[in-house]
Amino acid sequence: MITVEEALGHVGRCSRSIPERRVPIGQSLGLLLAEPVVSGVDSPPFDKSMLDGYAVVASDRSSTRRVLEQVMAGGVPELAVELGATINVMTGAPIPVGADAIVKVEDVRQLDGATIQMPESGVASGRGVLPRGAAFCRGQEVLAAGRHLSAVDIALMAEIGQAEVQVVPRPRVAVLATGNELVEAGQTVGPGQICNSNGPMLLALLESVRATSIDLGIGRDDPAELRRLMGEGLNADVLIVTGGVSAGVLDLVPGLFQEMGVEQVFHKIRMKPGKPLWFGQHEQDGQRTLVFGLPGNPVSTLVSFEVFVKPALRALAGEKFCPASTLRGALTEPVAHRGKRPTYHPCQIDFGNRQQGLLMVEPLRWSGSADLAALTHANALVVLPEGDYELEVGAEVDMVLL
Repeated sequence: MITVEEALGHVGRCSRSIPERRVPIGQSLGLLLAEPVVSGVDSPPFDKSMLDGYAVVASDRSSTRRVLEQVMAGGVPELAVELGATINVMTGAPIPVGADAIVKVEDVRQLDGATIQMPESGVASGRGVLPRGAAFCRGQEVLAAGRHLSAVDIALMAEIGQAEVQVVPRPRVAVLATGNELVEAGQTVGPGQICNSNGPMLLALLESVRATSIDLGIGRDDPAELRRLMGEGLNADVLIVTGGVSAGVLDLVPGLFQEMGVEQVFHKIRMKPGKPLWFGQHEQDGQRTLVFGLPGNPVSTLVSFEVFVKPALRALAGEKFCPASTLRGALTEPVAHRGKRPTYHPCQIDFGNRQQGLLMVEPLRWSGSADLAALTHANALVVLPEGDYELEVGAEVDMVLL
């Protein structure tokens, strides 16, 4: 067995960014921008009105103005503004030639259909006018490479007329739950059977990290069926198989991986839960796939995903490989630990309660790697180092957020 740190080192070395590609901007939300976005236009592309009002010459002291025409957003003025005259413009319309200010429609008085009374205070030059290029100019970088694209970023690209963008795509992750004992939720559960909880959990976790999931369903403990389903999964960027990776009679997955040409990087980690974890990689016809064989017990699956799979997915999506970040806290209850493996124990952090600057951490009652119910109350995992010891109330511990 290797340590968690050694295993993370191996996973990190194998987790290389997926090749960049161009996608429609409507499909780019949350993706890593691979190259700068440079505008080919000025914004705004012309001097435009910021108000519904009247375009005027600010230095003109005439108390009344003749209304020459009306220009809506999307229209173009046909006339120029002269002394004693004005053009009625809507928000977003171009500023007519000769005008240098906008008087709000609320500040004037209609004398008749073709004349307005100006406000006594007049209007300052530049009022209500957004000059051409005020936001950015043609040739200017408007989005830097390396950012995760937001809805506003997508709107900005649409504004400059860019329909596609170069990004690191979402990892495609295939999920296969294995075991003769599994049935899907909603189906009749026979003697000795249980519902498949790992599959739905992993699919939800993948959605939460913006990966594209491929549900391979349940694979029975049959070599031919498993080989077929795992072969489908090797077309993805990542294949996650749960169950069948330990040392039982029907733990067929490691042997089948070897038969299928998947290179084993490591098998078994000194950690609890998650000891049987298997990791490898496969490359064929230009398709490179990271392969995780996760233990079948649901808490083991969750912990393995948080500690190993999630950092790998982020690296594939273009980020730097970084192990799960930890927080420092203080225990609200004593904890006894026994064993030569570090334990990731479900806990609840009270974010509204700090003592001497430390978050307060309550270890939860937990029956082990099959006790999924305890995790419904957890928002983190307290990391208990290997060894035989007891920690008192107030002892400082590290935590991995869920």
